[in-house]
Amino acid sequence: MKRFAALIDRLIYTRSRNSKLALIVDYLRHTPDPDRGWAIAALTESLDFPAVKAGTVRRLLATRVDEELFRLSRHFVGDTAETAALLWPDAPRAKAELSVSAAVDALAAASRSDAPAIVASLLDRLDADGRYALLKLALGGMRVGVSARLAKQAFAQAFDVPVDDVEELWHAIPPPYAPLFAWGEGRTERPDLKDVAFFRPFMLAHPLEEESVDLADYAAEWKWDGIRVQIVHGGGETRIYSRGGEEISGAFPELVAAFDQDAVIDGELLVRGEVQGGEAASFNALQQRLGRKVVSKKMLADYPAFVRVYDLLAVDDDDLRGQPWTERRRQLEAFVPRLAASHFDLSQVIDATDFDDLAERRAGARDAAIEGVMLKRRDAPYVAGRRAGLWYKWKRDPLTADCVMMYAQRGNGRRASFYSDYTFGCWSEAGELLPVGKAYSGFTDEELKWLDKFVRDNTLNRFGPVREVEKSLVLEVAFDSIHSSKRHKSGLAMRFPRISRIRRDKPAEEADRIATLQAMVT
Repeated sequence: MKRFAALIDRLIYTRSRNSKLALIVDYLRHTPDPDRGWAIAALTESLDFPAVKAGTVRRLLATRVDEELFRLSRHFVGDTAETAALLWPDAPRAKAELSVSAAVDALAAASRSDAPAIVASLLDRLDADGRYALLKLALGGMRVGVSARLAKQAFAQAFDVPVDDVEELWHAIPPPYAPLFAWGEGRTERPDLKDVAFFRPFMLAHPLEEESVDLADYAAEWKWDGIRVQIVHGGGETRIYSRGGEEISGAFPELVAAFDQDAVIDGELLVRGEVQGGEAASFNALQQRLGRKVVSKKMLADYPAFVRVYDLLAVDDDDLRGQPWTERRRQLEAFVPRLAASHFDLSQVIDATDFDDLAERRAGARDAAIEGVMLKRRDAPYVAGRRAGLWYKWKRDPLTADCVMMYAQRGNGRRASFYSDYTFGCWSEAGELLPVGKAYSGFTDEELKWLDKFVRDNTLNRFGPVREVEKSLVLEVAFDSIHSSKRHKSGLAMRFPRISRIRRDKPAEEADRIATLQAMVT
């Protein structure tokens, strides 16, 4: 646990991506199995211990530390694991070293009834750094700036193997990844995935920054506002993967049942909307289905999911990724009729005469489920990651609204000392300020310092970690779209809101009205 705790500590205080990469490479090369496998799984949020939650830790800490001290400390520190690690009393005498694998075994075996005793016994064996590492291992939410992609690149660099191979194997082998490390170190052959419904890395797009491209070289499709998924059938089973390689099959059982072809497709997961005559509904509707482990019959009926298919990666044991887009598209058009029309349809190519015609169509596209245009080079193979010049995404211009800051909350990680999460609202016809969204991005570090000072200088009330501020600061908020929502008092929900400008020049009473935002609803 000491090596793992030291790794976390150094990752927290290292901003450089290459430096983080070097730290993980060194850890993977010099840490034995299975500790390194469990550690990398923890860093990439791939572990889950159902019996151990933040509430478990808070209740446990109350048996050792004054509750008011914990409350005040948690409010200042901004993180439950860090607060508990610092406040937990040191054991009177040193214990034997605790390995990461031993901690994982103990946490995995814990039930809700014995979890507090198990966690307490583990904490008593560690110093403050070790306790922090253990609690982050147990609760998740590492926030050390390590993405799954960075971890895979570190593995590839540590053992001098292709990162695309690592990506494919990573999602087919569960933690602690013993066969993956054995292959990486040259002790075994590459694991055979022939009979496994394994994940293929997605091909990604660069933002379009040039003024135009030649449509003779590029095909255009709508960029749909759902979530990108890959559906794989192999070895007698079907799996659905998110863009990050996370399996989400359990949340969409109807799609799993409907996809029985020996193939791999890339597409956009959407929900049908009643208002649009069965066409795609907004992302707000799709959110009702995301993250669910159990899907009720009512949920299946109210929010029927379907996939708009973009690409065909493999079919009938034939890997098509090396073929140009034109050939994959030809085979895709022949393949989609083999799928159930109730759950799958084909993403159509936009029949634009030239780039100016395409730009005009994009500008007028305010369909609830369209967020822009995709441009795909016709001769491009399907390659993992972002490759210059092959695919472009051309998002529609964001909507904006002038809103008034209402509440602020501390951030997490390096922002734990700043009020960086802002709830903002617009005026109702009755003159009431109603919340319409929350944002924590879009501003510079200097602007963050200014906003933090504004919050501290203009606090009206405190509600736990939340501060209510004087309703005097106008923020220009950019967002991709806005939808009706029964969950919010304003009846509205923004998609991807971010702060685009601090309007110190504008009086709060001149901020936008709810009616103005309602007119933008798609």
